[in-house]
Amino acid sequence: MINKETLVKKIENLPSNLLKEVADFIDFIEYKGKKSKVNNITLASEKSLAKDWLKPEEEEAWKDL
Repeated sequence: MINKETLVKKIENLPSNLLKEVADFIDFIEYKGKKSKVNNITLASEKSLAKDWLKPEEEEAWKDL
């Protein structure tokens, strides 16, 4: 397993033209983690929200979309 100190040393030894690529990859990893959490919350709430979604008045309200 790699620790933060080793990772920092690797980054410090990179040529400056690759730092943007590393930063972009870190942003991607962070985004992927956040997206996963949002999807889990959405899936967890789906069952309770379905009761309202399936009401006739909801069908009427959304029929034109």
